Amino acid sequence: MRRLLLIALFLLAPVSVRAGEVERLYVIDCGFAHAEDQSLWSPGVNIGVPIDFSDNCYLIRHSSQGYLLWDTGITDRLAALRQGQAVPPLRQTWYRSQPLVAELATIGVKPGDIHYVAISHIHPDHIGNVDAFPDATLIMQRREWEAAMASPQKQFSPDHKTELLDGDKDLFGDGSLTILSTPGHTAGHQSLLVHLNKTGYVLLTGDAVHFQSNWDNRRVPGFNTDRQMSLDSMDKLARIADEKHAQLWINHDKSSSDARRHAPKFYD
Repeated sequence: MRRLLLIALFLLAPVSVRAGEVERLYVIDCGFAHAEDQSLWSPGVNIGVPIDFSDNCYLIRHSSQGYLLWDTGITDRLAALRQGQAVPPLRQTWYRSQPLVAELATIGVKPGDIHYVAISHIHPDHIGNVDAFPDATLIMQRREWEAAMASPQKQFSPDHKTELLDGDKDLFGDGSLTILSTPGHTAGHQSLLVHLNKTGYVLLTGDAVHFQSNWDNRRVPGFNTDRQMSLDSMDKLARIADEKHAQLWINHDKSSSDARRHAPKFYD
């Protein structure tokens, strides 16, 4: 009898893994910016033409693993300022309407409910509020973590529980969330492929590309870490989008962002 029970448990184990799925994907407003010169991101094109940026975070509810937050946006302290904060090298000014924790509260989610925080890369508009989730496991590419820890001024606490990756990973082993290594913008940049039952596949691209026009024309900003790696990562995302018939969500493309459903609405 015991042997039969062990066999039954063994047979059931893979089923329980496969049963996991993404139930909801929320688009969270995590800041916005105005830049004076679009050509800083699209070399030689639209010189001196201003542009507005969106900056979203994405809250994902997994049926068995709980909540995962993708990126944490620009720092919450900007929400208290009447004026935005200028960033001189790229001549852009960043704003935030309300803190991330307040945004999450509108859908009934508290910081302690977040089990995982996955970061596309360590630029300030993506990692501004990591320390608001001290109990969450931080998921990053190892090279990006090492770059963060090598910085004299840490942008977040080094004491977070971490899951450091060396390339692509089916995060929960059920095909619902797949981390994709997409270096180029930074050395350890990553993107996220999300599978939803009704919506299908969605690719959250981080800063692998900044605008739709840059994607269409394969433009690479001059400040990226590596131009060829950037192009290779865009090609990788294009292949996956084609294979999975996935929507490509370009984080900083404001017109695309404005067209999406934002929290408390969601995708399922």
